[in-house]
Amino acid sequence: MGVIEIIVLAILQGLTEFLPISSSAHLILPSQLFGWDDQGLAFDVAVHAGSLIAVVLYFRQEVGAMAVSWVKSFTGHKDKESTLAWLIILGVIPAGLIGFILDDFIENNLRSAAVIATTTIVFGLLLWYADVKAKQTTNEYQITVKKVLIIGFAQVLALIPGTSRSGITITAGLMVGLTAKAAARFSFLLSIPLIFAAGGYQTIKLSQQAMPVDWTAIGLGTALSFVSAYACIHYFLILVEKIGMLPFVIYRLILGAVLIAFFI
Repeated sequence: MGVIEIIVLAILQGLTEFLPISSSAHLILPSQLFGWDDQGLAFDVAVHAGSLIAVVLYFRQEVGAMAVSWVKSFTGHKDKESTLAWLIILGVIPAGLIGFILDDFIENNLRSAAVIATTTIVFGLLLWYADVKAKQTTNEYQITVKKVLIIGFAQVLALIPGTSRSGITITAGLMVGLTAKAAARFSFLLSIPLIFAAGGYQTIKLSQQAMPVDWTAIGLGTALSFVSAYACIHYFLILVEKIGMLPFVIYRLILGAVLIAFFI
């Protein structure tokens, strides 16, 4: 990979991992527009590692408190942090299991431009509907098991390229009554075990391939995805309270239309 490719793809991954605008749609465009080759599994693991470090570091206080309380919960201790930790684990299970089972099928059958363009538009409209119609009254610490399961099973849809993991979980969060900021925060916290599990699975697959690794690309990709992801989380949480989801919906509609026009 050239330096320009590394920079563009790493920054795109860091930004789109947490914005509700679909990372798949953004990563397919450069390869099609400029004829770039697939970035490869090692680089994919690296940029996801950068995103994971960013979200853990940004929510370090919440993650630390939840980790301590979760361990204490095995001795009977219970508070809002331990409850949230268990609910996050519960919310990850549907997508984790189904993603593991259907990984090869999705990779071989659903990564087409038509699928990505369609889901970019359809789930963008669904995000708009949730933002306009949902009653946004609760925060992430007031969420119930039923609501977490709804968000967790909605996250399964993110296995379809173009859906956007953050987009569909924020949409589901809004629909079950979370405020926009709480839905975003819960979506980001929910991403931590999922990215970790997906990265671990990809690392195992990578270890079974006897291929040379470009450590310069790995290091630069990890660093850039970390910086862009951290900035994305910070400013998105600020903006979402002020402007809502409409700008991201409009962006998704335009992006979907561009994809359709380009590939037609």
